Amino acid sequence: MSKRTRSSSNQPLSGIRVLVGRARHQAGALSRELRKRGANVLEIPFIEIRKPRSFRPLDSALKTLDAYDWLILTSVNGVEAMWQRMAKLRLTRKHLRHLRVAAIGPATKKAIVQRGVKVEVVPKEYVAESVVRSLRRRVNGKRVLLVRAKVARDVIPHDLRKAGASVDVVEAYETVIPQSSRLRLQAAIKDPKRRPHVVTFTSSSTVRNFVALLGSRGLLTFSKKPAQRRSDEVLMASIGPVTSSTLRESGLNVDIQAKEFTIPGLVEAIVQVFAR
Repeated sequence: MSKRTRSSSNQPLSGIRVLVGRARHQAGALSRELRKRGANVLEIPFIEIRKPRSFRPLDSALKTLDAYDWLILTSVNGVEAMWQRMAKLRLTRKHLRHLRVAAIGPATKKAIVQRGVKVEVVPKEYVAESVVRSLRRRVNGKRVLLVRAKVARDVIPHDLRKAGASVDVVEAYETVIPQSSRLRLQAAIKDPKRRPHVVTFTSSSTVRNFVALLGSRGLLTFSKKPAQRRSDEVLMASIGPVTSSTLRESGLNVDIQAKEFTIPGLVEAIVQVFAR
């Protein structure tokens, strides 16, 4: 990092190029916070949010909400998709009054609260294991509805069933690889004038899709051990331990990890590296 310009305290990321790979409609918050701190932000989505092939399982669950005791939502995308279906079915927040609601993190909680629904549980750490720890003693004999993406880890349903809950898992959306990003990403990595100093990852899906978009040849740039890497090579920035684990499983380094597993926490972790 010796070749990079040291920045002022007001704009600690001045001169730093940061690649944001969030879905196009969600990139704004991260990009905005990075730009406030002087970063040159390049947005190339690694992930695209799509409707599931069928809404039938979700609609069926929503029509029988009275049968559930708990509702768990694990992402803002899940909240948005669920409320869209509720509107289609002419259901309102009144149909959720009897439910106890858990959200996996502050952004998900905010999205639920904005729709007029109280959130009872937000785990201390915004990962599946922490959700389980928060709920394990509360769900014995209860029926739980888990609304999530098509591809997701099974920690929550598996462990809550072990705790005595009856858990229904329904898909509200799916994440796919945006093929239109492939050439843009490969071109940005190859061009020394555009190559990012930092690539941000906000979920395991963004990691897996980044790997798929870049291809095995392109990944050689990033798969070196820290001791073998030059000071001007690209840093991998992760929002939390689950995403970091996926980076390592993919043969990539974790150069930066947020202490608080949120967008502001990720921005702060990046700032700390370049403010030294």
